[in-house]
Amino acid sequence: MSAPFVTAPLVTPPPTTGGTPVQAVSSPGLTRPDSPAPAPPDPPGPRELTLDGGDGVRLSALLAEPGAAQAPRAVVIALHGSGMRAGYFDNRAKPGLSLLELGSRLGYTVLAVDRPGYGASAAALPDGQDLAGQTATLGSALADFAGRRPVGAGFFLLAHSGGGRLALSTAAADALPAPLIGLDLSGLGSAFAVTPDQLPGAGAPGAWRRHWGQLRLYPPEAFREGQRLVAPVPATEAGETLEWPRMYPELAGRVRVPVRFTFAEQEQWWRTDEEAERALLAPLAAPRAVVDRLPDAGHNISLGWAARTYHLRALAFLEECLLAHAAAPPTRPPAG
Repeated sequence: MSAPFVTAPLVTPPPTTGGTPVQAVSSPGLTRPDSPAPAPPDPPGPRELTLDGGDGVRLSALLAEPGAAQAPRAVVIALHGSGMRAGYFDNRAKPGLSLLELGSRLGYTVLAVDRPGYGASAAALPDGQDLAGQTATLGSALADFAGRRPVGAGFFLLAHSGGGRLALSTAAADALPAPLIGLDLSGLGSAFAVTPDQLPGAGAPGAWRRHWGQLRLYPPEAFREGQRLVAPVPATEAGETLEWPRMYPELAGRVRVPVRFTFAEQEQWWRTDEEAERALLAPLAAPRAVVDRLPDAGHNISLGWAARTYHLRALAFLEECLLAHAAAPPTRPPAG
């Protein structure tokens, strides 16, 4: 048997000259070529905070930021759907499913907001707010946030279901305290696939199946997690749901940033056929609008096994929006 291979030591004894040792000199910052670069420290976990929504309304939120020494590339504003809470985007059923954790690791600040009528604002707004009121309250809350923390390139709105209505309304209002980079919306269309008596809050038997789809699409722990996330749908918001197909075209015509829609394979609230897709995209004034379909997912994508896949795709769309912005020719000031 041959002798085992032995590597030479990294540090050799110092040479000598005339019996006097010569001091070895190290070079700070130099490492062996095959030494891996030190891994960046993990960003801190999500924490709770409240934001000033104006008129005495406080909005609760979950915040995840990059490491302390790293400025955010942008801020992802996550807006939950009807009957849920901000924790929808912090799925802890299995490792890797949380948007807040993933986004902060990729250098973004992620702010998941309890919409008006939920969380800390539920007592002050027992009936919630209509869409215009929610838009104004969210705008004030984001102004409060931007006044206290860096926002990088600006805001990117990532919203689910009923939260997508607020995202589109906010984009149409164009009154944010920082540039709006784009929108990523899941579980929201413009044509219902159900009758009015089957909509959320109507109490129709079996409505939970439309929220979840087949149970195999979710980790078993997701349903225990979901119990702490479910909240009553404020009456004003529930009443306005029926009006959405009428409201959508006018709002869409004022959205001038890139938009991406995602429909789960087992989406059951909205029509997702080709005719419905054309009707969804046609009114948008956006420079780019796309529709994506996610296999092996139900309506509550961010609570399912497909959460990481969806979040990665959404953040990839954000990357594309940032790239397009960086590659755009500089605007010239008017002559004179």
